[in-house]
Amino acid sequence: MGPPDAPVTIVEFFDPSCEACRAFHPLVKNILAQYPDDVRVVFRYAAFHDGSDQAVGIIEAARRQDLFVPVLEALLDAQPEWAIHGNPNLDRAWQAAAAAGLDLERAREDATTAEVAAVLRQDTSDVDALGVRQTPTFFVNGKSLQSFGPQQLIDLVSAEVRSARESG
Repeated sequence: MGPPDAPVTIVEFFDPSCEACRAFHPLVKNILAQYPDDVRVVFRYAAFHDGSDQAVGIIEAARRQDLFVPVLEALLDAQPEWAIHGNPNLDRAWQAAAAAGLDLERAREDATTAEVAAVLRQDTSDVDALGVRQTPTFFVNGKSLQSFGPQQLIDLVSAEVRSARESG
């Protein structure tokens, strides 16, 4: 999300089933709205919860249909209905994605492709390499938050935007 050439990149390791990720999403959108030319967000998957790997498949299938953001937001909005820890209801996740415009027949095929599996494998490898233990985990221009919290994310992004504008 955001311009590909933005001077500030937020990498968010997130789990589509994670309540904290759902809670942080409006904050991330607000940051993008505040700095529309300066910030982009790259979502990376940390599928820690049961069923999250399948939800990642839905989101990646949506990317292939240019519906990444609408489907991501639909899944987050419907999360309390489908992301029941220990007993996820992925049919409800698919229903939410369909309501956001996803072509389900095509998406069900796309969600299980080798390419989608490779994305999840790469992100899981990076989760392990970076020591990501919880979601969401944020890196801003490669810097991790000194402590976790919404204000800490806002402050780090603001500092990076200021630095980019001063040097640019």
